Amino acid sequence: MSSKSTVYTTDHSSSVLRTHGWRTAANSAGYLIPHLRPETTILDVGCGPGSITVDLARLVPQGHVTGIEYVPDPLDGARALAVSRGVTNVTFAVADVHSLPFDDDSFDVVHAHQVLQHIADPVKALREMRRVAKPGGLVACRESASMTWHPPSRKLDAWYRVTTEMAAAKGGNPHPGSRIHVWAGQAGFPRDRVTRGAGSWCFSSDEEREYWGGSMGERARSSGFATMALEEGFSTKEELEDVRQGWDEFRENGDAWFGLLHGEILCRK
Repeated sequence: MSSKSTVYTTDHSSSVLRTHGWRTAANSAGYLIPHLRPETTILDVGCGPGSITVDLARLVPQGHVTGIEYVPDPLDGARALAVSRGVTNVTFAVADVHSLPFDDDSFDVVHAHQVLQHIADPVKALREMRRVAKPGGLVACRESASMTWHPPSRKLDAWYRVTTEMAAAKGGNPHPGSRIHVWAGQAGFPRDRVTRGAGSWCFSSDEEREYWGGSMGERARSSGFATMALEEGFSTKEELEDVRQGWDEFRENGDAWFGLLHGEILCRK
């Protein structure tokens, strides 16, 4: 994503990377795994701290994975993660999904996880992803579609409202998972070459609530999300403090439950 085209409403602060670093191929790209072979070449768009990217590389030991981000901020951490896990068939680079620096027909798989919602022109991005996929290859995308939680919380309602309003106001596409197959058609994939599906995350155990509630609460306290919300008038200090408290209450409530539904597409070139 280029700085002109991205509408990302947060940054790569530690709380954000903590959220992204939890993601693995198993919990975030399970729909893609059955289509991988040991020699598969993969482009991972919007790789962040590289947790999914490195996992994918381990699944294609005779292949190679290239992870790209629109800014360099998280890439040193991604490289360090690969080294720590002994994964050598992966590289990371800065690149813009709207103008990928790769030849036509370069990769067996082009993958993006929760990227299209953060860019102003997802159809253009999908066209580029399609261009660099090999004939017969796959473009795989997963995007959030909806969220729900228990118990009801006015404070978490405020969090959802602020995050959604910010993303929309910046030109993003909040929670587009239910319609990403439509974008794929507009990008040139015939309908009969697009497989639609859904996946989910659920946070309810003590460990899961600590991870999810803790990282989301920290975002409300100090991250690009909090800074933008205050500086651009989407929220107030008092409301963000309420949001933080809401996530603390979620973490501490043994009956609390948070579910997130994702839309998934596999597009065959």
